[in-house]
Amino acid sequence: MKSRTHLASPLGLALAAVALAAGCNEPAGAPPGGAADKPAQTGASASSAAPLKPGDAAPDVKLTLHDGREVSLSSLQGKQVLVYFYPKDDTPGCTVQAKGLRDGWADLQAAGLEVYGVSTQDAQSHQAFIEKYELPFPLVVDVDGSVSRAFHVPMRNDFATRQSFLIGKDGKIKQVWLEVDPKEHTAAILAAAKS
Repeated sequence: MKSRTHLASPLGLALAAVALAAGCNEPAGAPPGGAADKPAQTGASASSAAPLKPGDAAPDVKLTLHDGREVSLSSLQGKQVLVYFYPKDDTPGCTVQAKGLRDGWADLQAAGLEVYGVSTQDAQSHQAFIEKYELPFPLVVDVDGSVSRAFHVPMRNDFATRQSFLIGKDGKIKQVWLEVDPKEHTAAILAAAKS
């Protein structure tokens, strides 16, 4: 009888390594729903908590911003708030997503939305990303992953997966995007905010 150990082929191991390494470095023309867009739970850093859903109370977390300010999420009650998670500053998909929010900023403001981007890079990286693309909204420093964990966002190789949460004026989650198309995200947010 043959041993089953031969089933772990070098090709299978290589594909698993590629899947683990995927972050926000997808090619600029990658289709939505690619490896970097799916919240695949791989490796020891994956979240095992069930995803948050509409109607759930938003976690009362303290957001540490790129400029050192701190904002308690509960202090924003009475406003609609978008908290969006992305893998890494200044990478193709993350840049497309951030620029879309920047370009739709007037409409987002008119809808009364506060926007906070969250990733695990430090304040210096966030500041450079903001300056390079003239982003009009703050970025949250989540080096320890505590904000990601509070929102049950899976981590892949210490990078948050791309997910977004629209919080209503009542402090409850109004809409959740567990898979995000960076190019269409701003339009989807606006539609949900106006509903």
